[in-house]
Amino acid sequence: MITPERIMAWAIPGFFVLIGIELLIAKWRKRDVYYANDAINSLGLGMMSQIVGVFTKLFNIGIYGWCAVHLAMWTLPANRTWVWISGLLLYDLLYYWLHRLGHEVNVLWAAHVVHHQSESYNLTTALRQTGSGFLLGWIAYLPMALLGYPTEVFAVIALIDLLYQFWVHTEVIGRLGWFDRVFCSPSNHRAHHAVNDRYLDRNYGGILIIWDRLFGSFVEENEDDPPVYGTRAPLQSWNPLWANVEVYGAMLKDSWHARHWPDKLRVWIKPPGWRPADVAARFPKAEFDMCHERYDPPLSKALRTYCIVQFTLLLFIGVNFLDVAPKMAWAPAAGYGMYLLYSLWAIGLLLEGRRMGMWLELLRTAGTAALVAISGRWFGMAHLDARIVVALVALFGISTVALWLLASYERRHGTPVRPVLE
Repeated sequence: MITPERIMAWAIPGFFVLIGIELLIAKWRKRDVYYANDAINSLGLGMMSQIVGVFTKLFNIGIYGWCAVHLAMWTLPANRTWVWISGLLLYDLLYYWLHRLGHEVNVLWAAHVVHHQSESYNLTTALRQTGSGFLLGWIAYLPMALLGYPTEVFAVIALIDLLYQFWVHTEVIGRLGWFDRVFCSPSNHRAHHAVNDRYLDRNYGGILIIWDRLFGSFVEENEDDPPVYGTRAPLQSWNPLWANVEVYGAMLKDSWHARHWPDKLRVWIKPPGWRPADVAARFPKAEFDMCHERYDPPLSKALRTYCIVQFTLLLFIGVNFLDVAPKMAWAPAAGYGMYLLYSLWAIGLLLEGRRMGMWLELLRTAGTAALVAISGRWFGMAHLDARIVVALVALFGISTVALWLLASYERRHGTPVRPVLE
């Protein structure tokens, strides 16, 4: 039987092949579609989402499964084509409303905002996913459970709907005629990601765009008003941990400072950008500037190359985590996951040129080399071949020396390094 795990095993290599093709087409057309720091941040957030998903999948699937077994009026047969087709249509409709509410309710936007933070629009943006969507997102799909769609049908359909949306995150595919009128397409989704007044909060469809036409949220991409990407409260950071919590933090702060109790609640359920009048007066925020400069902290070519190499290695380690973590005991799996989150955090700060990132990354590489050398193990793997141990120790040892030399060179030559906090 087709399982979500098998589908993902097929899909992940395809993602990177298509990213490579998109990059080549953009280069051929002499278009600046990719920026290394932005792509690393988007891919890192996608990895973080997958890491969190390993520990929360049972939360979502478990609730759905319990409701499907105990609350459904009947159970639909999983071996009927009409069940899969109707389930996909129903899921896509429910996704539309969850997605729409994700732009209209602040606490839901706090999770969804991660997907919109990039100021670029390319296939890595598609992989930029939240780590906190599991908290409330499951509620939207309970109607499927109550109508008796089996858990295995729901899980596969959810993944199909998500995977479809990968290819629409590109600027190298133009308008597609009739296809744009029926389906979510690159043109339609470019408008969705834009912060221009014309496009703001439109085109929520996952597979079908007809939901937007039906419920009045459709807008067509206009060549005279090209999309500007990002959010109206720019993230201005490559820190993947901060990307996931920044809106939650802002809501907590506004709720704490609000003088009136109803306002403390409204902060969470009002649309994004809403603030109590007294809070906005005491703690004003700058108006959004459509022409603001792209976030791109200065970084030497050598240090940028180091980050690219280390992140590439992390991608391979992340694939290993996704393979072995479900088979591991909870404690070592959690330790492995925390190691990856720490690594992504360190590289994010390093990309910002922060001194703290330099020290965190040196601690990571040196610590990894030392622990593997001493224990002869990798997370959850009790007996590593001696040659693998030597290779890992050499790899992380060389990384430590290389970063130390880079830091020393940049310090001697006056390369600006940002402080820990600004």
